[in-house]
Amino acid sequence: MALEEGRSLPEVRARVAASHGITDLAHKLHFYDQWAPDYDQDVAGLQYRAPRLAVDCLTQALPGPPHAALILDVACGTGLVAAELQARGFLQLHGVDGSPGMLEQARARGLYQHLSLCTLGQEPLPSSEGTYDAVLTVGALSDGHVPCSAVPELLRVTKPGGLLCLTTRTNPSNLRYKEALEATLARLEQARAWERLVAWPVDQWELATSELELGPGASDSDGFISGIVYLYRKQEAAQAEGVRHGA
Repeated sequence: MALEEGRSLPEVRARVAASHGITDLAHKLHFYDQWAPDYDQDVAGLQYRAPRLAVDCLTQALPGPPHAALILDVACGTGLVAAELQARGFLQLHGVDGSPGMLEQARARGLYQHLSLCTLGQEPLPSSEGTYDAVLTVGALSDGHVPCSAVPELLRVTKPGGLLCLTTRTNPSNLRYKEALEATLARLEQARAWERLVAWPVDQWELATSELELGPGASDSDGFISGIVYLYRKQEAAQAEGVRHGA
């Protein structure tokens, strides 16, 4: 199978598999710089659905008109999430990413009002506390990319009462990371920092790059790996203050 004006599906699978296998952050960012011009076409070939699914989830929960919401897209890549957001009426979009090559592609889309180079997990987000009505990070929560320890930084820049939408893969090769991520999410919920609104498992996340990604005994004959969308609401300021005083 050949993709339109591009690599064959086996070639795309090999490139995406290589990205999944890189756990060193500097190596991964260099890989994304080189991949940036072809990224959109390659992930389309794998029927990558996470940006649309995440924005669908966020849109259903966000109060008020979309055009009034200030949104931060963390690890924004080439801007696939921004394209989905704009299609649903969101107009105030900021993005950050650790790859200059990816940011160049995102800038060319013309959908973001502001873009910043920032490697989450290595440095704080370039925003004040409580800036955004919603924060998304789609496709970046995995080994060698955004560490679980960076999740509180997403919370910091979200307004009290604001929403956070996170995604990760749930196939066998990413299960160890997913378990660590869920432990982090649960600790923040137990601390009353946020409340979980949605945990949406998705069977058809994207095409697997190999049988190893599917895992032994996989039943999905279509060859898709699975993923999950999480949606949280940050604790309101008054409630959070009460929790602190009651501790």
